[in-house]
Amino acid sequence: MSAPASTPTHAPTAEPVLPYQGPKPYGMVDDLIIPGALDLDGADERLWVPQSPDVAFRPLVLSASQGYFVNILRVRRSGILSRHRHAGAVHAFTLRGRWHYLEYDWWAEAGTYAMEPPGDIHTLNVPADVSEMATLFHVTGAYIYVDADGNTVGIEDVFSKIEKARAHYESVGLGADYVDQFIR
Repeated sequence: MSAPASTPTHAPTAEPVLPYQGPKPYGMVDDLIIPGALDLDGADERLWVPQSPDVAFRPLVLSASQGYFVNILRVRRSGILSRHRHAGAVHAFTLRGRWHYLEYDWWAEAGTYAMEPPGDIHTLNVPADVSEMATLFHVTGAYIYVDADGNTVGIEDVFSKIEKARAHYESVGLGADYVDQFIR
């Protein structure tokens, strides 16, 4: 059976292998490469942007043009972190420790992937026996922080992440523009 016409074949050829020679599409941004992005122990501590005592994030992508962000959230305390609703889908991959939502019986342990749908409201809790939790989050839209009755008490989105990172990087001597490398 032959492959459909739209499927490229990779038969050996005598021609030299060359990279693409044409122009990039108009408006295309450069790739973003972060060596050691998952090195939780060796990274320069200044890269972690404090959110509150014992809670920090490390930005990987801050997509102002598409309204999402990808970061590693690091929590070095136990207890309730936040109650929030998602304006868009969230993808989470737990790298270290464990956490759960009070509203559900599942646990996100190291190696766990979770997809959280838009509209979901839950209360993030890190248990007392966890000294450090680190999770890579891909957040579309915003976290809308709510009280126990669902009333809005705060909002966090890519723009607030950029502002917080700018201020932090300036204060630790990296310069406010250090955050620019993550913005797409």
